[in-house]
Amino acid sequence: MNADFQGWLKNRQSQIESYLENRLPADNCAPERLHEAMRYVVLGGGKRIRPLLSFAAGELSGAEDESVVVAAAAVELIHAYSLVHDDLPCMDDDTLRRGKPTCHVKYDEATALLVGDSLQSLAFQLMAEFPLTDHPHKQLEMIKQLAQAAGSRGMAGGQAIDLASVGKLLTLPELEFMHIHKTGALIRAAVMLGARCGEGLNDEQLSHLDHFAKCIGLAFQVVDDVLDAEATTAALGKTAGKDAEQNKPTYVSILGVKQARELAEDLQKDAYRALDHLGVAAPRLLQVTDFIVQREF
Repeated sequence: MNADFQGWLKNRQSQIESYLENRLPADNCAPERLHEAMRYVVLGGGKRIRPLLSFAAGELSGAEDESVVVAAAAVELIHAYSLVHDDLPCMDDDTLRRGKPTCHVKYDEATALLVGDSLQSLAFQLMAEFPLTDHPHKQLEMIKQLAQAAGSRGMAGGQAIDLASVGKLLTLPELEFMHIHKTGALIRAAVMLGARCGEGLNDEQLSHLDHFAKCIGLAFQVVDDVLDAEATTAALGKTAGKDAEQNKPTYVSILGVKQARELAEDLQKDAYRALDHLGVAAPRLLQVTDFIVQREF
């Protein structure tokens, strides 16, 4: 990681952390326990990969930081809510997230359910409350895009397929279909919402950018599967080996570690090609792509 990107990375992570800290309800505001739990799961953890993608795409389209940070925060709140719900006993039943007890372990299941509901609501409140663009109809389309990415045709639908696939042998296309929805939809939204906060890209360029986002969303999941199989719980900040323990179909279970890594590299190259077709330099997106694919934990 070069020094320039490392500086940008820390800057953007600090920016989104500060924004989220200011927009989340204070923990001394009633209902205190719920607000404390919301802050517990959102703040002080995670690499903020989705906001990083939003910022990088926003730079590409000439978007103002004040707009991009709203979209980035909304996507991150949706992501945080999904983690809280995924960890519940009725789903993946996990006890560790980002190196600390999961929300339902730290508080209780009812609070965790309400935390997820509240974070999702706050995401859409931010998207509706603050200006993302000078065009109201465009802002409505952006809100619609996030809703679709989070719903049954996106992340929630992918999770439903994941739960229904436990113990089954999926084909590679079936696994890809699941992760295009479960993981990829929100990553695509992060990229496209960041870009649409600006005016610098035409429809053809946005189409290439969406293909980039699709590739990087799948690559993210492939790397995640490899790390779940190879990294330690301490390194991951969540329970390692959980996929194999629960007999879930993954890129590693279908392809093996070596081929899964090769697939991640192929997706990375496909993402590079999509950026080449944009016709404009996209150094930050290239750097974030490398950061995603080459991460070790």
